[in-house]
Amino acid sequence: MSCENTTISRYMAYTRRKLLMIIFLVLALVFLIIFSIKVGSANLSTLDIMSALFNRQAAAASIIWNIRIPRILAAIIAGILMGIEGSIMQCVLRNPLASPFTMGISHGAAFGAAFAIIILGAGTLHSTHADAVIVNNPYLTVFAAFMGALIGVAAILLIVKMRSVTPEVMILAGVAMTALFGAGTMFLQYFATDAQVAATVFWTFGDVGRAVWNDVWIMLIFMIPATAYFLYHSWDYNSLESGEETAKGLGVNTEKLRIHGMLISSFTAAITVAFLGVIGFVGLIAPHIMRRIVGHDHRFLIPTSAILGALILLASDTLARSILSPIVLPVGIITAFLGAPMFLYIIMKMRR
Repeated sequence: MSCENTTISRYMAYTRRKLLMIIFLVLALVFLIIFSIKVGSANLSTLDIMSALFNRQAAAASIIWNIRIPRILAAIIAGILMGIEGSIMQCVLRNPLASPFTMGISHGAAFGAAFAIIILGAGTLHSTHADAVIVNNPYLTVFAAFMGALIGVAAILLIVKMRSVTPEVMILAGVAMTALFGAGTMFLQYFATDAQVAATVFWTFGDVGRAVWNDVWIMLIFMIPATAYFLYHSWDYNSLESGEETAKGLGVNTEKLRIHGMLISSFTAAITVAFLGVIGFVGLIAPHIMRRIVGHDHRFLIPTSAILGALILLASDTLARSILSPIVLPVGIITAFLGAPMFLYIIMKMRR
């Protein structure tokens, strides 16, 4: 009886530590949101911000509600999606370097978006404010980006079915897919007009500042069911983490779980690319860090990776807005600077 009580108490302590980590990350995100609202080229005092939040007629209300809050929410939603996508892909592919960016899926989505802009006529641009441009047909762009991501997913799934595929081979395949989609994008740009080339280059930067309220709502609508699906199947991903045969012995349809995980991850990746452009390495960094802290239990790994992804992306965007103020850098530049050393570190660790 005492042994059973000891086991239960250890499990409760284990669970309590994970829940405390989730609470800590949420509080850190709330603090960063408050700080990020204040940061920007427009020098707003705390009083101005408080007045604008509660009074839409205040002088700073337009800046707060039309620029900064949509930007912050877009960074949070995209960061949540990227963190989840990375944790799921690393599980189903059994590869710590897997993410939509490193496996070429984001570049496939970017190629699809470029195809929609240049070939399908979604390339008419409208300036909304000084540092943001949107495509006039986001639905067509999202669909084309999703189809481009599906091409990348199909290639990755075919490679996974090959025997004796090592993590190194998977990453080399991702590099090849990235190069292939990059070549396709450049081919389209070669025959495009100046405005269309500007639009496609705009996608490659990766910038949450281009998001408007409609974009935020669409991303949120797709984020909620995708997150719910992955959390619902967290036990299945735990069994898959233990091995293919173990998962099948527990009644998990591993083939279906892999395909659905890759398809939903590619779809959410396509949505973020379609609205925000290519933002790399967030889906690689967040799950890798949280796996070291909370372990491989996907009941906790998925939500903590999501929150940390939101923290990383929002912190990177806040840094991008303040490091060379009043010049605002695309957040994709900051995440690349942060992610490249982490990428090399993981590769060196795998070699050892």
